[in-house]
Amino acid sequence: MKETDKEFLQNSFKKFYFEHSNLIRVPDRAPEREFGFQKFNSGMNRHISIKDDKELHLLLMQNIPSDVYCSNAYYSFPTSPMNEKDWKEADLIFDIDAKDLNLSCRGSHTISICNQCKKITQDFVHCSNCNSSKFEKKSLPCNNCMNSSKKEVSKLIEVLEEDFGVIKENIYVYFSGNEGFHVYVFNSEFQTLGSRERSDLADYIMFKGIIPETYGLWKFKSDKNLFPDFDQKGWRGRFSKEVFGSKSKRPKIVSQLIKNGYSSFQKTFDEVSEKIGVKIDPNVTMDIHRIFRLPGSINSKSGLAKILCKDLKEFDPYSQSCLINEDSVEVKANCPIQFKLKNKKFGPYNDEIITIPSYAAAYMICKNFATIS
Repeated sequence: MKETDKEFLQNSFKKFYFEHSNLIRVPDRAPEREFGFQKFNSGMNRHISIKDDKELHLLLMQNIPSDVYCSNAYYSFPTSPMNEKDWKEADLIFDIDAKDLNLSCRGSHTISICNQCKKITQDFVHCSNCNSSKFEKKSLPCNNCMNSSKKEVSKLIEVLEEDFGVIKENIYVYFSGNEGFHVYVFNSEFQTLGSRERSDLADYIMFKGIIPETYGLWKFKSDKNLFPDFDQKGWRGRFSKEVFGSKSKRPKIVSQLIKNGYSSFQKTFDEVSEKIGVKIDPNVTMDIHRIFRLPGSINSKSGLAKILCKDLKEFDPYSQSCLINEDSVEVKANCPIQFKLKNKKFGPYNDEIITIPSYAAAYMICKNFATIS
C-alpha cells in the first residue's frame, strides 16, 4: 500500500474510532479473552489482554489499527502462548459469506488485479498488459449477494432454535464488514464443546454426511414407512417439504424413489442437501482458538464496520455500516464496476481523477481500486 493511501486510511479510521467509540465495546468476560490487532502494512499482534472499554479505546487511538480482533474463547491466561493459555470454553460462532454461496451474479461484479503489473480487469484468463495468469480477485457484492447471505442466516437461526433449542435472545447477528455475516451464540450448552464436536455440529447444520439408509432407502430392501414425513421435526421434515412438495404427493414420490434405486436416491439426496443445508464455513465453527473481528470495528478489506443487525430483513450493510466521514477527497480511480454506498452510486471509473466522499474513497482504496492522487 502506498504511503499516501496508508496515511489517508489511518486518519479516516482514527476519526471513526474517536467519533464512534460508543459502538466499540469489550465483550462480556473481557479479561478472560485474547485480543489482537493489525496495523497497516504490518503483521498481527496477538495474546493481548484488555480489561475494559477504556483500555480498548486507548489501544485504538494509540495504534490506529487496520483491524481489531477478539477471541471467542475464554482462558485462564489469555496473554500466554497458545499451549499455556488454559482453555476454558468458547462462544459458538458461524460465518456465512457470499463468496461461498456459488451465486450466478458473482462474475458480473468480480474484478481481477494482475499480481505482476497491477492492471485491473474483468478478464480472469490472462492479463492483456503483461500476459500473466496470476490474479488477485476482488468482489463488490451486490444486493443479491447480501439477500442470499441473509437467507442462509435465517435458515441457520431456524435450525438453532428448532433443532437445538437455542433461545432467540442468545443469538446475535453481525454484518462482517465485507461480504457476509457472523452469527454468535452466547450462554448455550455448546460453550464447552471441543473442535471435533463443533465439527459434527457444523455437519448437521450443513445437512452433510447423511446416508440414504437414514431416510428409508436401503440397497437391497426399503420400507416406505421409514421415509420422512411432513409432520416430523428437523431435517426429516425439511427434506419432506423439499422433495414431496405436499402430503398428497408423498406416497407416489416415495414409490418412485424406491423404484429408481439407491444410486438415484443418493443423487437426489446430494442435490437436496446442497439446496436446503445451511452454507456456513465449517472451519470457522470448529476453531476454538480463533480471534474474530471485534464488533464495532472497521474491516480493512472494505472500510465498512462490523455492526449488529437488529432487524436482519431491513438491514442495509452498504448504508448502515458505512460510517467513515463524508469529507471530500481526490483519488485516482480504476473501478470498472458501479457500486452503491449510502444510497449513492459510484463508478464505473477508468483511470480517472475524481473527487468523492471519504467513505467511498476508503472503500475503493481498501479494495485496491483507487489511490490518493
